[in-house]
Amino acid sequence: MTFMASMETTHGGYHFQHYTRERLNEFAREGGYVIVPLAATEQHGPHLPVNTDTMICDYVTRKSIERVAGRMPVLMAPILSIGCSEHHLSYGGTISYSAETYHRVLADVATSLVKDGFERIIFLNGHGGNHQIMTQVAQDTAVGHDVWTVAASYWNIANTALGGTDASGVGLVPGHAGGFETSLVMAICPELVDAGRIQSGHPVNSWARAEGYYMGRHGLITGRDGYSDSADQASAEKGQRYLDTIVGSVSDWLLELDKTIRKAEGGTE
Repeated sequence: MTFMASMETTHGGYHFQHYTRERLNEFAREGGYVIVPLAATEQHGPHLPVNTDTMICDYVTRKSIERVAGRMPVLMAPILSIGCSEHHLSYGGTISYSAETYHRVLADVATSLVKDGFERIIFLNGHGGNHQIMTQVAQDTAVGHDVWTVAASYWNIANTALGGTDASGVGLVPGHAGGFETSLVMAICPELVDAGRIQSGHPVNSWARAEGYYMGRHGLITGRDGYSDSADQASAEKGQRYLDTIVGSVSDWLLELDKTIRKAEGGTE
């Protein structure tokens, strides 16, 4: 029995770190995918924990892999819980790599996986400050090595599907520590939300929804007082609905990626 055929029944499940080198080498030889989840440890306003992005990215990655189990071979690498969050440092409660260091970290992770024999590497991101760096590293890796690389942030994958929910009514999507992210955390781990610190009427930067270009200003990149919008309309029920929508979109996206790559390589769909 191949590694791919047996992985669901083994004790290791889909976690990269639970396998021996021999099993991982076998998985790589069989053309398996590795998802590298990217997150952050940074301030999320006065009411959310600093591991908000890590918590959400971990949930989305795990649940999406569970949904595609048996239909495509994929492992989840250890989540990178520190990202590029320099724009949050002035508020405290933040651990960050500089942009230059983070680029090197992701490049080293990708190179390690290539040297391990993996030819299908996916970066799945849960923090806005990581996005451009992640995309550049994915491109550089594909230019320098004969491998497939993919990079995306979960909210971009799920953008259309989230548009069919009330997510935009609860706050900016994804925003930062606003109604959307607060709803997600309320659904995943409600005891970590300091609901007594949630305020209404938080000002929203009108230019924060800019699409197709970047716009920012020193001190305002993270939103007023370090968060993008009020979370007073957030709820666990809404959060679970958004999470289900995101997981559905990401799992469908993964299956489509596999189909596209197999077709490009001359295989069957």
